[in-house]
Amino acid sequence: MSFIDKFRSIREIEEEVNTNLFWICGGVALIIMIMKMVEFFSRGLFSPANMSLLYLGILIIYSLHKELIRWIGIGKRKIERQGEYFVYAWIGFTTLLYIINFLSKNYFSYTPQGEPLDTLESLSIISIEVLAIFILTRCLKVLKIYLEKREQAKRS
Repeated sequence: MSFIDKFRSIREIEEEVNTNLFWICGGVALIIMIMKMVEFFSRGLFSPANMSLLYLGILIIYSLHKELIRWIGIGKRKIERQGEYFVYAWIGFTTLLYIINFLSKNYFSYTPQGEPLDTLESLSIISIEVLAIFILTRCLKVLKIYLEKREQAKRS
C-alpha cells in the first residue's frame, strides 16, 4: 500500500470518526436537554440530570479530534462550523427557560414546598462551558492560520 493510499485511508477513517463523534455529541446534548426540561417543568419532582460531565467530556474529545484533523491537514471536507450548533442550541435552550421562568415570576425556580432549585444555574454552567470549548477551538484555528501565514512569509 502506497503512502497516498494510506493517507486516504486514514483521512476517511478520521472523517468518519469525526462524524460519529458529532452525532454522539448531538444525541447526548438532546437527551440532557430533554432531561433538564423535565427537571425544570416538574419543579423538582425529578432528580437533577447529572450528565454534564459525560457530555462535556464527549464534546472535548470531539473538539480536540476535529482540531487534530485540521492541524495535520487530513480533513477533506469542511467540518469547520459544526461546533457552532452546540453553542447556539445550549444558549438558546437556556435563554428560553430563563424567559419562561421570568414570565412565570420565578415559578420554576422553586419546588412546590418552596425550596430553591438550581436547574437554571446548572444549565448556565453547561452553556458557558460549551461556549468556552468553542472559543478555545476558535483560538486554535486562528493560531493555525497565523502560523501558516508566518511560514508563507518566511518562504517569500
